[in-house]
Amino acid sequence: MSYGLKVEVWGSYALFTRPELKVERMTYEMMTPSAARGLIESIYWHPGLQIKIDRIYLLPPMGSDDRDKDPIRFDSIRRNEINKKGSIKAMKKMMEGGPEEYIAASQQRVQRAALVLRDVHYVIAAHFELTDKANPSDNEGKFADIFRRRLEKGQMYSQPYLGTREFPAHFQAWKELEIPTVHVTRDLGLMLYDMDYSNLKDIVPMFFHAELKDGVMEVSGKEIYK
Repeated sequence: MSYGLKVEVWGSYALFTRPELKVERMTYEMMTPSAARGLIESIYWHPGLQIKIDRIYLLPPMGSDDRDKDPIRFDSIRRNEINKKGSIKAMKKMMEGGPEEYIAASQQRVQRAALVLRDVHYVIAAHFELTDKANPSDNEGKFADIFRRRLEKGQMYSQPYLGTREFPAHFQAWKELEIPTVHVTRDLGLMLYDMDYSNLKDIVPMFFHAELKDGVMEVSGKEIYK
């Protein structure tokens, strides 16, 4: 069994990084399913739940009702990043009494250009399914009520963000019966779907062929490529 939910999200900037471009970051034209799943899990996460993204709706920027104008807008910015990442091997050695892993941000900082999205506004349509880690007392209705209350109160497990942590997301439950149609149709090409964590020693990215049809990107039922 599963339970559906619709979450409206928006923000000033978003960066859904294309994995083939590592140095100078460039965003996809739409929110990726993995980013949508992560955003919903930041509102409420439970080991007994698995979030499945069904579709993502593109909407005009907040405060605008122009559905004939393409709302996908880009901006070029420069961001501070760190050249060095923490090493898992070094962390394990430190936990076993070895030397401390230290990264001096002031020495490793570098500025890189990024192509980001501006004034994004989406509705995420998703559902959740119970996993084998759910407790015997858990059920769909219980989790549905938890989601509803948290959306109404603006509660979160961690701060939701739009691709990267410096671009926070605003969110609320979608309260209308219908979602407005935005007249934007285009082929988005291969897009990151999610990461396959079934083998933690070999985490594999998964992709799907993304298309926008009248502002709707279907995710459910798409063929997945690894």
